[in-house]
Amino acid sequence: MEKFEQVIASITGWIWGMPMILLLLGGGIFLSIRIGFFQFRYFPHIIKETFGKIFSKDEAPGSVTPFQATTSALASTIGAANIVGVPVAIALGGPGAIFWMWLVAMIGMASKYTEVVLGVKYRTKNEAGEWTGGPMHYIEKGLGWKPVASFFAFFLMLEILASTMVQSNSLSQTVESAFNIPPVVTGIAVLVLVALVTLGGIQRIGSVTEKFIPIMVGIYLVSAIIVLVANASEIPAAFALIFQHAFTPISAAGGFAGAGVAAAIRWGLARGIYSNEAGMGTAPIAHAAAMTEHPAKQGLWGIFEVVIDTLVVCTMTALVVLTSGVWQDVPTEKASTMVVEALSSVVGDSIGGAIISICLFFFVLSTVVVIVFYGEKQAEYLFGLRFAKVMRFVYLAAIIVGAIGGLQFIWQFLDLMLAMIILPNVIALLFLSGEVKELTQDYINKYIKKDKGNKKQQNTA
Repeated sequence: MEKFEQVIASITGWIWGMPMILLLLGGGIFLSIRIGFFQFRYFPHIIKETFGKIFSKDEAPGSVTPFQATTSALASTIGAANIVGVPVAIALGGPGAIFWMWLVAMIGMASKYTEVVLGVKYRTKNEAGEWTGGPMHYIEKGLGWKPVASFFAFFLMLEILASTMVQSNSLSQTVESAFNIPPVVTGIAVLVLVALVTLGGIQRIGSVTEKFIPIMVGIYLVSAIIVLVANASEIPAAFALIFQHAFTPISAAGGFAGAGVAAAIRWGLARGIYSNEAGMGTAPIAHAAAMTEHPAKQGLWGIFEVVIDTLVVCTMTALVVLTSGVWQDVPTEKASTMVVEALSSVVGDSIGGAIISICLFFFVLSTVVVIVFYGEKQAEYLFGLRFAKVMRFVYLAAIIVGAIGGLQFIWQFLDLMLAMIILPNVIALLFLSGEVKELTQDYINKYIKKDKGNKKQQNTA
């Protein structure tokens, strides 16, 4: 069994190295070209139509508001990786890894936008009258690849089973170490909370996440700002380190082992890709339920997600780690504790540890709520609405199993199954990019150019 696990680990390690980076980064560059670098050319418009209209309502067809769909998708992307993953990237790739994280995020905006546009275009109503969509729908309807669509849905359904266990376990371990609460108690509490939310479907999930996510992110960002204020004089130096060592090696210092440019690129790209889930095919499942009058209009919220997740939350984590100096003091094997160490140096060990533990608790809880919904949608696509309800209870049971550390051999397949869903999704995005290009141009003509024309008429009147 041990040899088998080593083989799986080596295979997934290779896949999640350059092959996956090239696929996702190369795919993102191709899609950026196809949509005419829309994410850069119209960035002010994108921010105005998303951040500037968070509280506006839309009477268009859909089950949830555009913002609720976005917070539902953000609930699965903003998680423990934002707190522990970024320090690991810095520990293994140096400060320069953050530059490459930014780069892949900006390229990944095109992938996330494309996914969301297609998710809305090919969505459909299920037996319960709810809007449903995602890669399985646009792969089948847009390309006619029913077996590939089923392949995607099947592996995502299984991947979420393993992911639910891993998330539950990381949460129970964090709570046990911080508050000495037994893992099984944490598991039961999470199960009850997740059940209460998911039983209400996407509408309840959207209603909860639109209130929950801003508060959750706000608490974490305020904590990060406290550290940055205390180390304000080090902020310019932190940015200098990021840009300088994106292109030049950095030598060892203290607990930091040093890193070359290749390592900075490798870990920066990997963190950016894994953080915002651009190309993974999960976000369009949530966005397909949005009330929107044009697929590209909802696609703007996909770009907004990447901005918040990677360019805001992950960047704040990076600055906390760099300005506090913990990246040089904490050894690589304990890199995941860097944010706790940084905050503790300002507010004290007990308060710092408690704040980060609470943030992790809510980050993981929100992630589990949304991925259980994603899993249900795959089961519904494959076997119908009744089987989806059965899978909901399977996922809820997995929360308890994961909390106590059971069935850990399944966890070994997590990254492998993730690769199995990314491959068909990215290929579908490339093949359907022509349709996204047309929808993007249609949106520009109907909304952006029309808006500019109206403003000109007002100015000349």
